[in-house]
Amino acid sequence: MSHMPTIRDEEWRYADFAALETVPEAKVTGWDEIAVAPGEVLARTFVLDGNAPDVQRLRVTLGEGARAEIFAVNAASAYARLEIEVTLAPQSHFEFGGVLIGGGDVTREFVTRTIHAEPEATSNQTVRAVHWGTASGNYLGRIDVARHAQKTDAAQDFKGLLLEKGASANAKPELEIFADDVKCAHGATVGQLDEMARYYMASRGIAPDVAEHLLIRAFLADALAALGDEAEQERLFDHALAALEKAA
Repeated sequence: MSHMPTIRDEEWRYADFAALETVPEAKVTGWDEIAVAPGEVLARTFVLDGNAPDVQRLRVTLGEGARAEIFAVNAASAYARLEIEVTLAPQSHFEFGGVLIGGGDVTREFVTRTIHAEPEATSNQTVRAVHWGTASGNYLGRIDVARHAQKTDAAQDFKGLLLEKGASANAKPELEIFADDVKCAHGATVGQLDEMARYYMASRGIAPDVAEHLLIRAFLADALAALGDEAEQERLFDHALAALEKAA
């Protein structure tokens, strides 16, 4: 029996609860469930860019040697959350790349739970957040490694860029590891644009606004680098850059 989340639920701690009240309960508590057969590949892209609060939840079970490759841009102009839970089989892989971008007073979220239930599976998650105004970009990423899931290799990387003082980014990497022969790497940093890079570009005669744009482009590109479909990569990148134009 699923219940509507409250602020006491760890994975909802940064959510916009006033906005959540307008989302149908079935969307908030239900899952879109997908089982990926052994050796198969699930490739999914998401663009959240709506004007009304939105919650999308995807629960994936990977068969042996299967892959889930999920990429997303969350540039919504109202509260938006994409939540993904993946359970991995031996030799399976989960790849997630996400961009959270926008201004206003909007909260944008990615939440992932990666369950390494079996040995020799791998996962990699790269999230980039760029916010301005009083907006907030949140990434909550939990990795569970079961006791017998040896040779797990799980990596998670979050970087947030705040273009204005009122903006915020929250990262909550969470690792629960019961196996001992594993590689788990996670990093989370939040800051401003690199002043040295700006100075270098200015010294080469590049106008400040152009320099800023180029630096943000490079920052965002990390999140979509692993997306093999070039046309789809470009489509997602265009959505992210369109949101950036609004900041200008």
